[in-house]
Amino acid sequence: MNKRIQEKLAVLPDQPGCYLMKNKQGEVIYVGKSKALKNRVRSYFTGAHDAKTTRLVQEIDFFDYIVTSSEMEALILEMNLIKKYDPKYNILLRDDKSYPYIKITAEKHPRLIITRKVKRDKGKYFGPYPNVYAARETKKLLDRLYPLRKCNTMPDRVCLYYHIHQCLGPCEHHVTQETNDEIVQNITKFLSGGHKEIKKDLQSKMEQAAETLDFERAKEYRDLIQHIESIMEKQKMTLNDEIDRDIFGYAYDKGWMCVQVFFIRQGKLIERDVSIFPFFDDPDETFLTFIGRFYIHQNHPKPKEILVPLATNKDLLNELLNTPVKIPMRGRKKELVELAKKNAKIALKEKFSIIEQDEERTIKAVEGLGEALHIETPHRIEAFDNSNIQGTDPVSAMVVFIDGRPNKKEYRKYKIRDVVGPDDYETMREVIRRRYKRVLKEGLPLPDLILVDGGKGQMSAALEVLEDELGLDIPLCGLAKDDKHRTSELLYGVPPQMVPLDRKSQPFYLIQRIQDEVHRFAISFHRQVRGKNTFKSILDDIEGVGTKRKRLLLRHFKSLDDIKKASINDFQQLGIPQPVAENILSVLNGVDDETGNPNQTDE
Repeated sequence: MNKRIQEKLAVLPDQPGCYLMKNKQGEVIYVGKSKALKNRVRSYFTGAHDAKTTRLVQEIDFFDYIVTSSEMEALILEMNLIKKYDPKYNILLRDDKSYPYIKITAEKHPRLIITRKVKRDKGKYFGPYPNVYAARETKKLLDRLYPLRKCNTMPDRVCLYYHIHQCLGPCEHHVTQETNDEIVQNITKFLSGGHKEIKKDLQSKMEQAAETLDFERAKEYRDLIQHIESIMEKQKMTLNDEIDRDIFGYAYDKGWMCVQVFFIRQGKLIERDVSIFPFFDDPDETFLTFIGRFYIHQNHPKPKEILVPLATNKDLLNELLNTPVKIPMRGRKKELVELAKKNAKIALKEKFSIIEQDEERTIKAVEGLGEALHIETPHRIEAFDNSNIQGTDPVSAMVVFIDGRPNKKEYRKYKIRDVVGPDDYETMREVIRRRYKRVLKEGLPLPDLILVDGGKGQMSAALEVLEDELGLDIPLCGLAKDDKHRTSELLYGVPPQMVPLDRKSQPFYLIQRIQDEVHRFAISFHRQVRGKNTFKSILDDIEGVGTKRKRLLLRHFKSLDDIKKASINDFQQLGIPQPVAENILSVLNGVDDETGNPNQTDE
């Protein structure tokens, strides 16, 4: 614990509020709340913790706090701060998943669509559907039952849907407002639990069709009935009062929590949601935060009633959500809460083995790499690789791994500007200089470890820029490859020495993944640049051929090969003058078909 943290712990108030944990780059890595800041924040820096919390504490370099007047204010502030800073350790609250809804649009001729955004546009929304497949299948069924228009914009003539009786064809035929209203009412009734009456009506029509020997129509009605049963009636867990409810249950163990939500609609359990995440606070308070985020920041529609387990602060949730929150003490409702808790325990147990395997490959591999190099755990690793073909189109690429996982949002590509010819060392100097000058200028986070693809020469070039030019002291390693282009050894130190890593260890597999990823990224960028430059050298440099003529030629002839075979008359028919046509054929027929470069003979 550093001195700044000790001084701040001594003056912490015993009041409700939020705290913001920061790393040495000043990034907010965790946001929490407490009824008593003094006790909660001090608990992080005293006593023993599980491995997950220990990693968080190791990254904390400083913290700030905000005092609030009540626990409710602390809860709301915590949710807003998490949304603002998106801290990496608040994994559960970065869950931005949104469930689909079935919507009837509020247009003159309404449409039935699936959407994930709920807007105040007078449309009718039904859902949410945690199971996307169920939402799509329900819409398909409704499309077959009710012929609303399907097109986004009204066409000039009727389409296939009209001919298969799934649209009334308002583009050509007059459809009254009364007809549209009736269809909307029927769909609303269906999605609000009235599908049993529709099923009964279809059953009657099927029997009538069978009596008149119209077996094809009878089969169609039978298929619709079966479809309704499979989509709307497969769940048999029910409550008799048919009130819409969300039922929550949670379990926690080893610093991880699982929350299960049962969605009860028209008294029937239609779907469930499962969320598993690490937590660092009191489990009951973490659960409160989860529910708050679930409805407020993730925009889940609030049902008529919410059921939660015993020990939940239901009064606080009532005030926050403005919806009845109850703790059932007996009967079927309590059984469903207990069932949600039981499912949470099972899901958590099953997930532990997967989590442990993932941690072996990621954070534990990072910790092992830090131990092998005798440095602090390198949570942020940046790796570089260069690519060129004998000095042509030189590029470089950088990838970022955070806690052993690639962070593709922070990948960067570099076109080399100042290096002439195949000089890998100068290329490395340029890209390291450009990257970390910008990092210092913009106050971006510095890496805990830099990896360069190459041996002692590349390491020396990179260190020269980092230490002598920029004054940075960042651990740097070289990644050497064997004759089969596979990772062979990790070099570190001055002078560089091989780091004794077991080739079957997770730290070795980690650097192997990083080296493969940065090489893939660099090669794909080089191909992209080379392809553009090759294409440019063939057409764009021909006198008399500008952007418009180039597009005209490619649109008409489809390929360079077809352009070569064209006659002067073919060009003139496109409005291209004879001198320009002759120039195009002269240049293209002197181009090698495979390389796209002018034919050259060896002297």
